[in-house]
Amino acid sequence: MWNRLFKRAPREVMDLPVFQELDRSRLPAHTAIIMDGNGRWAKGQGLLRTAGHAAGADTLKKILKAAIALELPALTIYAFSTENWKRPPVEVDYIMRLFFNRLMQEIDEMDEDNVKIRFIGRINELSPALQELTQKAEDQMKDNTGVQFNVAINYGAQDEILRATKKLMQRVQQGELSPEDVNENSFDDCLDTAGVPPVDFLIRTGGDMRVSNFLLWQSAYAELWFTDTNWPDFTPELFVEALKDFGKRERRFGGLENK
Repeated sequence: MWNRLFKRAPREVMDLPVFQELDRSRLPAHTAIIMDGNGRWAKGQGLLRTAGHAAGADTLKKILKAAIALELPALTIYAFSTENWKRPPVEVDYIMRLFFNRLMQEIDEMDEDNVKIRFIGRINELSPALQELTQKAEDQMKDNTGVQFNVAINYGAQDEILRATKKLMQRVQQGELSPEDVNENSFDDCLDTAGVPPVDFLIRTGGDMRVSNFLLWQSAYAELWFTDTNWPDFTPELFVEALKDFGKRERRFGGLENK
């Protein structure tokens, strides 16, 4: 249904009932999603774990299409962590092949949708073919002005913070920055997400209630939203429900509630 639905123009999509109760003036500037539960979903269906990853890739396309229709400024998804290499080699190989094939299939459509894509993490440790494809995608969409779509692959937040710290130290040693210039903004500039607003809203599917080493610096004041729904069953309707919940929250950033 949703693949057919999002072939409509965004204005038509916004007229559908699922979007009607959403206050678009209170949408997050940067939404992050931990897409968990592919394996549990597959087990519940009596399928191999790989089937869960394939179904999860289908869900991601629907959620990205929803983000495009809503004109969300930024969306970051956790595709593969630095810890995920510990999984069985057969599963890891399948995930990497799936990632390559789906990206190859979707580049032109994302470009047509005005998506601007960025890959964050230790991209230099991926296979040469995948590195080449991610660079191709970034180059093709670099001038787009729609959703900033960040894909975290071979990513860990602690690793990112360490890499950013080393980069900042190098800039100080090289005289580009003085120690007095080191602050939150200069540190932000050294992160993989440089230029992207802090995370306002962090969603995790699959039932676990933790952030799992994902965007720790960027999510310092993020609103958290957890669901038991496994990622392959996470629909655009449920995504909208999450965004509606975000819109009702009072964000204080350490201050007092507005009266």
